[in-house]
Amino acid sequence: MSKISVIIEREYITRVRKKSFIIMTLLAPILLALFIVVPTLLMTNQDTEMKKIAVVEAGTDLFKNAIPDIKNTDFIYLENVNINDLKKNFEQAGYYGVLYISPEVVNIPEAVQLISRKQPPITLLEHIENSLEKEIERQKLLAHNIENLDQILKSVRTNVSVQTIKIDEKGNVKETSTGIAMALAYITSLIMYFLVFVFGAQVMRGVIEEKTSRVVEVIVSSVKPYELMMGKIIGLAFVGLTQFLIWVILTFAVVTAVKSALIPEKVVTQAVQSFSQDVMSQGTSTSPQSQSENAVNTEEAIPNEFLKIFNSAVNQPWGLILFCFIFYFITGYLLYASVFAAVGSAVDNETETQQFMLPITLPVILGLFVAMSIMQNPESSVAFWFSIIPLTSPIVMMARIPFGVPWWELAISMLLMIGTFIVFVWMAAKIYRTGILMYGKKSSWKEMWKWLTYKG
Repeated sequence: MSKISVIIEREYITRVRKKSFIIMTLLAPILLALFIVVPTLLMTNQDTEMKKIAVVEAGTDLFKNAIPDIKNTDFIYLENVNINDLKKNFEQAGYYGVLYISPEVVNIPEAVQLISRKQPPITLLEHIENSLEKEIERQKLLAHNIENLDQILKSVRTNVSVQTIKIDEKGNVKETSTGIAMALAYITSLIMYFLVFVFGAQVMRGVIEEKTSRVVEVIVSSVKPYELMMGKIIGLAFVGLTQFLIWVILTFAVVTAVKSALIPEKVVTQAVQSFSQDVMSQGTSTSPQSQSENAVNTEEAIPNEFLKIFNSAVNQPWGLILFCFIFYFITGYLLYASVFAAVGSAVDNETETQQFMLPITLPVILGLFVAMSIMQNPESSVAFWFSIIPLTSPIVMMARIPFGVPWWELAISMLLMIGTFIVFVWMAAKIYRTGILMYGKKSSWKEMWKWLTYKG
């Protein structure tokens, strides 16, 4: 055991001192934060350019004033103008574009044209489409001679927002969000795929480097091949865990900095207090009236939608997610790293590994695809079986946990993972002890099977 610890220390110190490790460790949280924050800021960043759009109808006034003005955009309804002349000089007249509406739009949806020099924002197009659709529906209803139609439509107009509430077996109530769960499932499964595959491949490259440089011949004179293999695998496992923990700390720091810069402290404090009260109540759900009062207390500093997202994020089982992530990373990494180490010992250069890579990478890639697909149906039989099968469970189970997994399914998956990685390490060690000293002979699966069954 002391020899294995020496190898672990050597592998760990050698890897963490590399510039590539330091750069990736520092850049990854920033890139992840940018990947999340930048699209959000771009989506929430409103266009400040003032636009004036000339609205021209073809010989009718059916849609006059049907499209209301919105922020930074005014709709100017023109009459008795030549559309062809207006197309040529609308910019000189101070218009962003020309909206041409044909009466055929009642039957042909494409009979509306927005003519401009620039590509119009999608929100502007959606506003025009929705406004015209409502006006067409209103005019069709008017054809039925319904009295006070405008007042009726205004009174029946209703917005519905589905709030998801999760009740556990003890009756405790928590507010959840399918969107948050899907985001967590996507991020955790993708990170698991990345860590298991990348660090496992590093084990294979390290074995090949030592074998081709003949350094391994000197090392095995002092330690057993099994000790050397386990030392390399465990050493890189600690490197992966170190990098992951640093990512967690740096990501938390980046998120905290972004939160302080973009979100008022008063609003965050009120949201946290609200959630603390929800957690302490354990089983009492927040009434719509109290939700409205909380929304008012924020003084409209941020949208109510953000508070809902914040609520759902806080209510996620972060302790379980972190524990399962570390467990599945360790077991999944040991499983695949042992296979990568066996392959690395059986070849003389990295080019020869191509014939062995497909059977190894196929379960990992398949697990990632299944994880992406089960976000739509996390309770399906496909989700269950692929989260139980050890070769895919590290990725698929991490995608299921944010949606909730019964404890017995989690227990079966973990027990199978432990048993499978022990078997794989034992098999890889038998291949490794023979292959690590084999030179000049091209290996195959058949040859590796002979090494595995060799009793000498």
